[in-house]
This record gives sequence, structure tokens and C-alpha cells, in this order.
Amino acid sequence: MSFPLLTATAALPALGAIATAAVPATKRTAAKWLALLVSVATLALAVVVLVRFDPGGDRYQLTESHAWIADFGVRYELGVDGIGVALIALTALLIPFIILAGWHDADPVETGSKRWRPTQGFFALILVVEAMVILSFEATDVFLFYIFFEAMLIPLYFLIGGFGDRAHEHGEKAAATQRSYAAVKFLLYNLAGGLVMLAAVIGLYVVAGNFSLTEIAEARANGSLEMSTSTERWLFLGFFLAFAVKAPMWPLHTWLPNAMQESTAPVAVLITAVVDKVGTFAMLRFCLQLFPEASKWATPVIMVLAVISIIYGALLAVGQRDIKRLIAYASISHFGFIIMGIFAMTSQGQSGATLYMVNHGISTAALLLVAGFLISRRGSRLIADYGGVQKVAPVLAGTFLIGGLATLSLPGLAPFVSEFLVLVGTFTRYPVIGVIATFGIVLAALYTLVLYQRTMTGPLRPELAKMPDLRVREIAVAAPLIVLLVFLGVYPKPVTDIVNPAVKQTMSDVQQKDPQPEVEAAK
Repeated sequence: MSFPLLTATAALPALGAIATAAVPATKRTAAKWLALLVSVATLALAVVVLVRFDPGGDRYQLTESHAWIADFGVRYELGVDGIGVALIALTALLIPFIILAGWHDADPVETGSKRWRPTQGFFALILVVEAMVILSFEATDVFLFYIFFEAMLIPLYFLIGGFGDRAHEHGEKAAATQRSYAAVKFLLYNLAGGLVMLAAVIGLYVVAGNFSLTEIAEARANGSLEMSTSTERWLFLGFFLAFAVKAPMWPLHTWLPNAMQESTAPVAVLITAVVDKVGTFAMLRFCLQLFPEASKWATPVIMVLAVISIIYGALLAVGQRDIKRLIAYASISHFGFIIMGIFAMTSQGQSGATLYMVNHGISTAALLLVAGFLISRRGSRLIADYGGVQKVAPVLAGTFLIGGLATLSLPGLAPFVSEFLVLVGTFTRYPVIGVIATFGIVLAALYTLVLYQRTMTGPLRPELAKMPDLRVREIAVAAPLIVLLVFLGVYPKPVTDIVNPAVKQTMSDVQQKDPQPEVEAAK
């Protein structure tokens, strides 16, 4: 039996979480270092998965399959395609930076209620989320995927509600109330979507007789599995609704701004740069592969909802007073681009959407973590409480600017390539949608540059005169992310070479070909 590399990649952070939680309460620093070492070791395993994956080989590689609940056709089946490999690498890459950035976020604090923040639990929960997300990218059994898709909500609930942002203008009591509200809203929205998906998973089993993604897709392709049009559409809607909540897509997005606002910056990155990618990934892996005809049937409505997400998210970002809520609404706009690229049903659109998932994760992490460093110094999330920061903290201001420019997809930075591909892929099939979506780019420039202008330029506020610049630990977080943004902006080929074969197979699943350009005959 070959070494179960995929299982090991997910099991390591899960075991590391147990070990971190078991560290004695007085050994907080040891718990932090243990969590960081486990995350780095997981990254090393993810690199091995990346190296061993052959983009020109079978669709699903490094597969594992074992009987689990045999009487009901449930198996422990894992496998990765190019899209899954890219997102596993992104997840494993970001977790060490999240842990480093949150190094002091769970330290004990003395408040009126003498609230204790258990450091070990904070870092253990982050590792649990990492394990669940990686398993979601690996699972090729629909029921197995559903378990991890839902299970990751529990540690996130505690991370939002128990370890929220300390920067709150109305005091600790109001902050605790807002954290609880955000955590419950996050859980209820995602559980509601998950329950609808569970009904669809059961319906799929009734129709197919098993939960194996590969077997069901193969049976659908060769015609041995009959599924009526109405059944396929209802099952598609059950899956898509859960993924649209997780993504998040308008109008199912309202949990995200609250969750990001009340979370610490590293947890906010964990939510939007890592966990939310499970939703868009699952649209590609499950919706398009299992329900190709229903996907095409629903495409016009989804494209409209995606472009509404783009414009709506960008417009609301322009009017925000809170730094983290601004970044949250910007992310809703970006997820609209990703979903639009997926359902444009073109190879450029889907390649751009997959590349966008990776690039958005890196750019959002860079911007949001540096914003977290800024907020921790001032103790406020309000934009109006800043001004002239670049005069006292030029490195912080510079990294904040690059993260912001990446968010608005400046040419030369990673998100530009992915956004360009999404728009090209959309224009070729839905030109009106593509034209409307381009206004999201203009609005992105507006909210990003206004945010930088109001916080970093202008007269220095007196209370910021002694603000320190980025420390060594913080530079160690920001610098590699900035380097990646520049590298992938100039040379995205390493990622596109991995994801393009998987995109071609997805296009084959839905029996779509790229539209041929109309060339006017020479007169």
C-alpha cells in the first residue's frame, strides 16, 4: 500500500490541534510554536502533493479509497485534480502567516470581567479548520465532503464568538454582544444552506445508489444513470444554495461583513481567503460535474446574481466607515467575479476563476493582515480615526498600499491576470454582463484609493505620533505575501499549468466549447 499522502496532509493539522490544545495553560508560548511548526510541516506535505501531481495525468490523482459505511455506499475516498491541488497549496501556505499574525491575539487580557482568552484553544481551532478545509478539497465521496463542509463551521463559530476583535468603540460589553451576534448569524446562515444540501445529498443517493463522485459522473457521462430534468434541477439547486452561502453570493452574503468585522484580522483572513473558497471550488467540482444540464439551465440567473454581487459589494465598500467591513464588501465583489467566471462556461473564464481563488486569497491576506496590524496599534477599526500614518510608519503604509493595489487588480500584481481572464471569458459569451462587471473595477479603484488616502496620507493625527512601524514578526508575515503578489502577477504560468487541464475536463463535463470569434470576411 502506498503512503496515504492526502490523508497525512489533513491528519497532521488535526493531530497538531489536539497536541496544541493539550499544552499546559502556563505554556502559552510553547503552544504557539507548536501550532506554527505543525502548520509549516503541513505546508511541506502540501508541497509534496503539488510536486507529485502530474497535470497531464489522470483527472484525480493520489487517490485513496476505503470502505466506511458499506451498507449505505459511503466510502472514504480522496483524490485531487489541478484545482484541488492549487487550493490545498493556498490553504497550507496561508495558515502559517495567519498563526504568525495572530501571535498575541489570544493572549490573556484583564478587563472588567477579567475575561480569559485561552491561547491554546485559539491556535488549536485554526489547525482544526485547516484540516477540515483540506479534506473538503480532497474528498471525492459526496457524503464525506458534506461532513467536512459542515464540520468546519463549529471551530469557526468559536473563533468568531470567543476570540473577537478587541478594537470596539463601545466597550467590552457591546463588543461581546456583537461577537455573539456575528457568530450566531454565521452559523445559522451556513447551517441553513447545509441542511438544504443534505436533502440534496440524500436525493442524489436515492437516484444514484452511491455517493462516489467519480462513479456518478461516469455513469452520467455514459448514460447508464438516468435522471429526469426536474430531479436534476432540484438537486442542483440544493447543492448550489449551500455553496452560494459559503461563497458568499448576493443575496446570501449578509453574514460575511458581520463575521469579518467582529473577528480578529487573522480569523477574518481564515474565513474569506481560505474557508469561503470551498464554496466556489464545490461549484466547479460538484455542480458542474454532477448536474451539467441543470448548470447550463441556471446559468443566466447565476450570471445576473454574480454581476449584482460585483457592483453591490463594490458600492457598499465605497461607503464603509469600518476598515474590515470595507474589505468584507470588497471580497463579496471579488467572489462575484469568481462565480461569473465559473458559469461563463468558457475555458478562459473558468481558468481565470480558479486563478482568482488563489490570487484573492493572497491579496486579501496581505491587505487584511496589515490592516490588522494597523488596527491593533490604534485600537480602532474606524477609518476616521486615522490619517498621516505613512509619516511615522512608512513600511506599514507601503505594504498596505501594495495589498490595496492588488485588490483593485493593478496590472503587474496577481489578481489582474485572473480578473482579465474572467472578463475575457465572460465577454465572449455574455457581452452585456461583461460590460456591466467592468464597472466593478472602477469602483474598486475608488474604495481602495480613498481608504489609503484617508488613513495613510494627509496631516498626522496627534494620537498617532508615536505609532511604531512594522516589527520583524509582522514583516515576516507581509513580505512573502507581497513577493507572491508580484511574482504571480508577472508569471502566473506555474498556477495556470496546473489548473488548465482540470478546467478542460470541467468544460467537457458540461459539453461546452469556447465560442469562436466572429471575423468579418475581407471585402
